[in-house]
Amino acid sequence: MSDCLFCAIANGDKPGFIVFRDDSVAAFLDTRPVFKGHVLVVPREHIETLTDLPADLVGPFFLRVQTLTSAVERGVEARGSFVAMNNRISQSVPHLHVHIVPRNPKDGLRGFFWPRMKYADDAEIESFAERIRACLAPVTF
Repeated sequence: MSDCLFCAIANGDKPGFIVFRDDSVAAFLDTRPVFKGHVLVVPREHIETLTDLPADLVGPFFLRVQTLTSAVERGVEARGSFVAMNNRISQSVPHLHVHIVPRNPKDGLRGFFWPRMKYADDAEIESFAERIRACLAPVTF
């Protein structure tokens, strides 16, 4: 879809802090993270919701989400993570995406109130992307 922000980032047409990309998915840092290291995983094909995801792509998509969840936790030294997906309501970009949010005990996140933080600059966000990428190598699917 030509006007979809996530399609543009996934395909390299718009800048994004990519942590992983293959033929099936792209994963990049959320620029308004709940916590630093917050990653969005999107299918490369424009798919709006989970119910639109073809059955043959469900397994490959979530295998990558699983692998990326581990990389986020290790890359930012988090004790766990919150993995979530909105389906239409609260979906700020109408493109299927999974949030992988690094978590630690007593980090202040309560319920579904998601305060957002900011990275200091592009150098800081790139350093988080590099830390996560380093935990993926080498990955094969």
